[in-house]
Amino acid sequence: MNQEKNPIALAVQGQEDLLPILQVLQEEQAEAITALKQELKDNWNKRQIFRTETEMRISVLNDAKHPTEASKYWQSVREMGAMFDALMGLSFDIRRNDIKRKKIERKLAKATDDLKIQSLQVDLDQNLYERAHMEQTAKDRVRELTLWSKIKDELDTGEFDTQNVNSHQAESYKLALGNRVKALNQNSGPAEIINAAGPLSTVERLKTPEGKLLNFKEAREIMKLQGQQQAKQLQNPEE
Repeated sequence: MNQEKNPIALAVQGQEDLLPILQVLQEEQAEAITALKQELKDNWNKRQIFRTETEMRISVLNDAKHPTEASKYWQSVREMGAMFDALMGLSFDIRRNDIKRKKIERKLAKATDDLKIQSLQVDLDQNLYERAHMEQTAKDRVRELTLWSKIKDELDTGEFDTQNVNSHQAESYKLALGNRVKALNQNSGPAEIINAAGPLSTVERLKTPEGKLLNFKEAREIMKLQGQQQAKQLQNPEE
């Protein structure tokens, strides 16, 4: 077909980044997409991929689940670690994508069959689009990593252990589980009640006034001693 009379070819002129999709659309659809070019570009640049700072502070680090600054700090450590692991994995995907693109380009340079050339061009278009997605994803992962670092710095008051996650958990768990128990109502199921009240009862039994956690042997000895003292008081109420 003569390019001058091909409505898709005319629509594509000056719209190289839309070429893959415009090639498969009807004339009316291609014109609609072309008219949206600038808006689509703006939408691509500003669309949300990962969490906003508001979501990180209010949803992830909510006061009910993370009631202490220590618990918020250590959740930030977890979130930052998971985000970095994902970024590292993405770096491998980007490198593989580069290798795949070079292989396609080599084959394309040597190809002589028309259909083979078309097939390789589709592979290349897809490869480049996937690369653009990965670059955008990597950029947003770096943004969130930077925010987690900022939040960790805000939370580090110097009043809790930032090297051992276990140090704060007895106190933080007690408060968080207390919030869960307060949220129970007549519609709460048995499993929900056990999952909230059971751990709360356990942490209350094992936690010391200083916020440390007794091991089971220590807790057993204390309960034994308390039982002996109560029995003695019953036998000698005037003491």
